[in-house]
Amino acid sequence: MKNIDSIVFIVQARLNSERVPGKMLRPFADKNLFGIILDKLLSSKIIPSENIRASVYEEELFAEANLMRNIRTFDRSKESANNDNDLKKIYEWHDKLPYEYVVIISGCSPMLEVDTIDRFVTEFITQEEENLFGVVKRKQYYWNKKGALITPWPEGQTIMNTKAVEPTLEAGHVLYASRMDLIGHNKFMGNFEKEGGIKLFEINELEAFDIDYQWQFDAAEHLYEKGLYNS
Repeated sequence: MKNIDSIVFIVQARLNSERVPGKMLRPFADKNLFGIILDKLLSSKIIPSENIRASVYEEELFAEANLMRNIRTFDRSKESANNDNDLKKIYEWHDKLPYEYVVIISGCSPMLEVDTIDRFVTEFITQEEENLFGVVKRKQYYWNKKGALITPWPEGQTIMNTKAVEPTLEAGHVLYASRMDLIGHNKFMGNFEKEGGIKLFEINELEAFDIDYQWQFDAAEHLYEKGLYNS
């Protein structure tokens, strides 16, 4: 059983998205994506508010987190905010915050429920494994780039039937949990190439809807405004 006080809960954000400029603070259903995820963490029944950190570089993000919600911030560097492939630079807080574990929550999935966050944290705390990763179950057929079918063909089937196919688990990119010290060794969560190296946590497909492009921003806002969302 892990002590929740040994866990830091981080929302990492920046405003220099190339595909959806300024998406974290753009108007979204009379709110903004950054504020939505911060308010959810503050609404959690189990996450201590003093353990929440917003890792940000731009002053507007500091104001949204610290001044409007009194959430502690980590002063992210310009280099970190503009890096896309260096683990230690992107997560530069890994050796500066006094915690044993980290849970990262994406701000780009506005349908993520508070209850799901709490269930994820509860499972991470109570399990023996020192990592946990949110995934979405898919029942679909997949091919590699050479055109070879990599999904096992269902026995006895003569047509593509998604009801019969073996489920595949797809990265959700919304909830991550790991030991902090692994980041210093250019690792995160665990061994991705070892079977069972990463403990998986299933998330509803809608909750893992991730905004990377303008059409996804528009679609997510529509779904959010229609009330397909509970917390």
